[in-house]
Amino acid sequence: MANPTQTLSNQLNSARYLLSAHNARQLPEDVGLEVAFAGRSNAGKSSALNALAGHNALARVSKTPGRTQQLVFFETRPQRYLVDLPGYGYAKVPQDLQAHWQAFLDGYFGTRNALRGLVVVMDIRHPLKDYDLQMIDYAAQRGLPAHALLTKADKLGRGQQSQTLAKVRKQLSSAYGDTVSVQAFSGESKQGVEQAREVVMRWLELLPAPTPDAAAG
Repeated sequence: MANPTQTLSNQLNSARYLLSAHNARQLPEDVGLEVAFAGRSNAGKSSALNALAGHNALARVSKTPGRTQQLVFFETRPQRYLVDLPGYGYAKVPQDLQAHWQAFLDGYFGTRNALRGLVVVMDIRHPLKDYDLQMIDYAAQRGLPAHALLTKADKLGRGQQSQTLAKVRKQLSSAYGDTVSVQAFSGESKQGVEQAREVVMRWLELLPAPTPDAAAG
């Protein structure tokens, strides 16, 4: 049987910039469905967002660490959003700004009803840093699913990819059970783009309803 991800239309392709929020008062109304994207600086988060949406410049790709300084909302359909979270991991970020984002993210993850899932973007060569695990913990505390996207997979051979994937999957499964899925990904070569897109579209309820024949098995 053909892989269903190969025939899905890209429902994220209509994504457009909506707003940026630096504090809770600037967030859009808490309605609809949202999927948040988190990642350490230079993990490839912007490139992943662009690849999933099928845009060249939906999210700004920068060589400057910590470029995302707000929660950036992209609307894919009415009341369906991709949310780009600030990426940190560099000492250059001022301590008071780190404290501000810690409090803001605590509140966002603790109270945001529209949030349906979290994609954690990690460089496949340096996965599961403290920040990555902290973000997955946020999702786990809310009972939300998380998807670990091991980016820049094109930098490793297939054998190294498989070894890292197995190691990360084992560690996350041990800590979080089956609530965290894992895959290799490359925005450059487009490896894993369809698989990741299906996860996000499912959380946003943008997948087509199954046909009666498919539902019957």
